[in-house]
Amino acid sequence: MVESFVFAVAAVVIVAGAVGVLVNRNPVHAALSLVATLFGVAVLFVALEANFLAAVQVIVYAGAIVVLFLFVIMLLGVDQSEDLDVEPLIGQRPAAIAIGVVLIIGLTGVVLTSSLTGAPAAHEWVRDGAEVAQIGRLLFTDYVFALEITSLLLLVAVVGAVTLARTIRGETVDLDEPVPVLPGDPVDLIDEDVE
Repeated sequence: MVESFVFAVAAVVIVAGAVGVLVNRNPVHAALSLVATLFGVAVLFVALEANFLAAVQVIVYAGAIVVLFLFVIMLLGVDQSEDLDVEPLIGQRPAAIAIGVVLIIGLTGVVLTSSLTGAPAAHEWVRDGAEVAQIGRLLFTDYVFALEITSLLLLVAVVGAVTLARTIRGETVDLDEPVPVLPGDPVDLIDEDVE
């Protein structure tokens, strides 16, 4: 009874957070909705007695990854005034809709043809604290290729973040040159006579 209640509450939080990520136009609010989704998944891990995975979920995903998202959002100055009518790639919206429909049909087919009891577990978890050792053993034996690909993707992300954040060195600014000001930009007037 308690397990069903915890699952239902966590599922509602996960789905509500995921919908919030999709419908929020403000990227910061969308990132906070993502945090709610990740905390809901952590609650499910705790319910499954996978405490290490729950801790990793909160520390790595809800902590580090969302902070990285917010850092990039703040660094690049992405705001809600982006023009959504302009497509950087021609035909990307119809392609995304088609891929989404294919995925929904495929997932629906899998759900309808699978049994309600679930698939048999490939590895039985030991509940006496050996879960970390089992995860480590699996990561470095059966899933070592996926682990290396993930580390490569993270390396590319770090290099990209450093490239975006790096300033061009050696460039001088001529203070006698006027700075272009666009209409609507905030301008501070400075009295030139004051020394």
